[in-house]
Amino acid sequence: MSDAGNWCLIESDPGVFTELISGMGVSGIQVEEVFSLDETSLDKLKPIYGLIFLFKWQGAQSSMPHPDSQDDANDHVFFAKQIINNACATQAILSILMNNSDIELGDDLSNFKSFTADFPPDLKGLAISNSDLIRSVHNSFSRSDPFINEMQDSSAQGDEDLFHFISYVPVHGALYELDGLSSGPVNLGPCNEENWTEKANQVIMERMRKYSESEIHFSLMAVTKDRIETLQEQLDEFSGLLMSLGDADQEQRREFESQISILQYEYEQEKTKRARWKRENQLRQHNFIPLTYNLLRILAERKKLQPLVNAAKAKKRLERERSDKK
Repeated sequence: MSDAGNWCLIESDPGVFTELISGMGVSGIQVEEVFSLDETSLDKLKPIYGLIFLFKWQGAQSSMPHPDSQDDANDHVFFAKQIINNACATQAILSILMNNSDIELGDDLSNFKSFTADFPPDLKGLAISNSDLIRSVHNSFSRSDPFINEMQDSSAQGDEDLFHFISYVPVHGALYELDGLSSGPVNLGPCNEENWTEKANQVIMERMRKYSESEIHFSLMAVTKDRIETLQEQLDEFSGLLMSLGDADQEQRREFESQISILQYEYEQEKTKRARWKRENQLRQHNFIPLTYNLLRILAERKKLQPLVNAAKAKKRLERERSDKK
């Protein structure tokens, strides 16, 4: 892979991924963290367009393709080789967006998909790296920290844990694993379009079993329809049903009113979550270094910095002494 373009690392966070998707011009889509792949949990998130799995990279380790898969996936699956370091998060997103006809891509990504339709995987990856839109949206979450590169011990890079994003997405009745570091898309076999996540669950669990029992660094996120839009549609539907009821059907009316109350609560909770995501993303993207520098400078000029440092050291020493006595 190339280091060209200096793509930043992306945090595995649904709020971050949702803003990345929105920044690329795709509306009506959000990302949710998945804590369980049981049907009860997933029913609340449907429709699910694809899954994004984060795991500790241990070298090439694609899942085994289904023994009966003979199709030429390049004819109907958008797959791009990852040729840029740190681009796996955005490529995992694109693997899902580009392979689902129910998602409105917007003008920019629609044109990109058409332009690269006949490209082989390596050229698709190169096109992603050369896209000003995709690169700028990805790097909008770069951390403004001038000390990282200077302080990092290059000799220790080989010992650092590396993490990688891949996607699982149903295409033409089959489940595919799309990993930009693999040679191509992996056909995991036929799947039911409604319950394809059952097969994905089996594959993901098999991947996790290859790690030691102490390994807990996994993350799973689902790309879904915008929950606010979904809840609003459900509210409109039940409100219409309620208005159509006659006065005689009181039991049905109470049932609809109860369902509307639940949906209104979920709607407000979703709006609160979106506001929290927006605030957290603003903090992630803000450069606090000038503020911190000036605060320390002013404290030093007023002769208040050293007393604060001494007080902090004394507090730490006292805590250590109390801990030793226990």
